[in-house]
Amino acid sequence: MKGGFLKSVFAIFCVLALTGCTFVFQGGRRSDVEKIEELSQQIDELTEAKRLLEEKFSKEIDDKQIKLQMQEKGLVITVVGDLLFDSGKAKIRRDGYAVLNKVADFLKDNVPELNVGIEGHTDNQPIKHSGWKSNWELSTARALAVLHYMANEEGISPNRLSAIGYGEYRPVASNDTSEGRLANRRVEIVIMPKLTKLTNTGAAAPAQTTNVAGMDEPQESQENLK
Repeated sequence: MKGGFLKSVFAIFCVLALTGCTFVFQGGRRSDVEKIEELSQQIDELTEAKRLLEEKFSKEIDDKQIKLQMQEKGLVITVVGDLLFDSGKAKIRRDGYAVLNKVADFLKDNVPELNVGIEGHTDNQPIKHSGWKSNWELSTARALAVLHYMANEEGISPNRLSAIGYGEYRPVASNDTSEGRLANRRVEIVIMPKLTKLTNTGAAAPAQTTNVAGMDEPQESQENLK
């Protein structure tokens, strides 16, 4: 009973975090209860997907090439950027294809109905010789390179895919050390839950999937990348 209550609370939190909108629950309203049940089911599905990914990528996780996390935006597969790209480049390295192939197989076989956001991130080292205007352009180009590979080579439906670049502006570690900069140079592949929003009257609206990195990102932040 306690576990079910906690999962329901988490489901409510996911609604607020993932949709970026205020969600008001009114005593026992059927649409609210159904919403909680829907979110709880999706949490279960993503949790199971994470478990399967942990099995599929056990070696890569042990080698610290891959990290899996449940975050507000969905199930996040973080790939170390240096595995996929050479410094200052946006062409996928030969060694990176094996990882992307395994991810693509999982997306097709295990979560075929869910949308996928691809996020590019860099460290804070300034662009010097690679020809990119900034880390935003580099990170965006890297995210798009992964997107095009998934769509054109692996057959993932383009309707499921989106890409965005954040440059150096969403670090996960300090850029003061080489280890921290390595962690910040990354590509995140986000498996996003489907969320059906409620209208102002409480009626269920058609199913919509959250856009990668949130519904209300400033326009210029969608042009980042390193």
